[in-house]
Amino acid sequence: MKLEKSSRFKPCSGPVVTIVLDGVGISPREDGDAVKTARTPALDKLMATYPMTALRAHGTAVGMPSDEDMGNSEVGHNAFGAGRVFAQGAKLVAESIATGHLWQGHAWQEVVATAKQGGTLHFIGLFSDGNVHSHIDHLKAMLEQAKKEGVVKVRLHVMLDGRDVGETSALDYVDPFEVYLDNLRSADFDVAIASGGGRMKFTMDRYEADWSMVQRGWDIHVKGEGRQFASAHEAIVTYRNESNVIDQDLPGFVIAKDGKPVGQIVDGDAVVFFNFRGDRAIEISRAFTEDNFTPFARGPLPKVTYAGMMQYDGDTKLPPRFLVQPPAIDRTMGEYLAKNGVSQYAISETQKFGHVTYFWNGNRSGKFDEALETYVEIPSDVVPFEQRPWMKCAEITDALIDAIRSGKYRYLRVNYANGDMVGHTGNFEAAITAMQGLDLQLARLIPVILEANGIAIITADHGNADEMYELDKKGNVIRNAEGRTKAKTSHTLNPVPFVLVSGANPGFKLRSDLAAPGLSNAAATILNLLGFEAPDDYDPSLIEPA
Repeated sequence: MKLEKSSRFKPCSGPVVTIVLDGVGISPREDGDAVKTARTPALDKLMATYPMTALRAHGTAVGMPSDEDMGNSEVGHNAFGAGRVFAQGAKLVAESIATGHLWQGHAWQEVVATAKQGGTLHFIGLFSDGNVHSHIDHLKAMLEQAKKEGVVKVRLHVMLDGRDVGETSALDYVDPFEVYLDNLRSADFDVAIASGGGRMKFTMDRYEADWSMVQRGWDIHVKGEGRQFASAHEAIVTYRNESNVIDQDLPGFVIAKDGKPVGQIVDGDAVVFFNFRGDRAIEISRAFTEDNFTPFARGPLPKVTYAGMMQYDGDTKLPPRFLVQPPAIDRTMGEYLAKNGVSQYAISETQKFGHVTYFWNGNRSGKFDEALETYVEIPSDVVPFEQRPWMKCAEITDALIDAIRSGKYRYLRVNYANGDMVGHTGNFEAAITAMQGLDLQLARLIPVILEANGIAIITADHGNADEMYELDKKGNVIRNAEGRTKAKTSHTLNPVPFVLVSGANPGFKLRSDLAAPGLSNAAATILNLLGFEAPDDYDPSLIEPA
């Protein structure tokens, strides 16, 4: 774990401070951008005065399956701390199945245990091999494992695709799968498709655009209420003849026998939502797991063991039970610094404390060196974030300034949660206030860092407050006939800033030869600023000697 001292970069004589403005991206538009709309003279001046570049913070740059996938705080902080990109999503699920780690996890064992106590094991998800939200091979692996482990009854609730695969390819998946189920079925293993519908009509809404989609899915999957058919094949053919729509828009169906649905979800059952991508899995997961649920009247909530393929929202820990654990990340920057005698300080409020500690350190609890590391958690307010959009940014800055002035720490990192947590509320005015509160803290903090002969890095883990109105496929803000916008509460696909703030003649400059750098490039940069060469397998530094 020995780091080589750099012959190219002189170590900063003061502290190096990484400032993560969580959820603050760079949008190509101004409409709906709380970051641009807010009055932020300090941030504006820093961006205009000091070297700045943009970092990719979504998709493959942070280990997600495709560049259509949003980044999130967990994978973002993984990338910051690891200095490399680790597999997330589809690849991670496939690896977890291949190694058997998925079956050894507590979540899978709890799901199976529930089913073996007399309940039915239900799988809900997108039924294709598009590999954007799910993959049918993951479902097959879980079915075969469930049979192997003695589960007796399984029901499948399938969202027909026609979006990531051919628009009328449903039968290309359903018919061979029915043959597969015929071969898998036995006297002691009862498995069947129980319900389904087009992905854009049922269950898989996102960004709270249309909760009625989720309600329709709930009624079909859980209650077994809907038009009945003898098979999924019959339902698809009938609807195509009647409606002439593509797969993603097919109406819902319930498979029934003797007039009764074959797969209602009831008390004592287990449910797995097998999509790995989060955006279209969040709302149905909320419906299954939230006690005080208000988006629609779901009726009596069945007491089930619910698991997602992944944890779809790390900020809200949704769902609390999930099958595939985060990637095994080794040799993080924090560990290297601790093993090389560099003192470190990490601070945030409760909402993001785990991100600058646990996730930054490669999903590792605890410290690498108690003597060299200080972790500070400022308790978050327990109120809706839009009511106090400034959150705890002032208190965090108070503590951080004291730590810098103490002279005890060579490397410090901080996460300000405002842009993300307030951005998630969809409250545009509150997000503007959040940004203005952050700007006041930058105006306080940056002079202290420079007075200590230090260097500040201002960046973010993903976008959120930068895009708070829903967009159409062309990237334009959607407005109704009255000109009203719809709030967007999710992360964005926008890049994030990387601003290097230092005194005169720092001895380095930003590189211009890197194609589309990402968050993982920050670690090698930080090591260089501290006077070290990065490990050979770290992604390249963003700086070079001046």
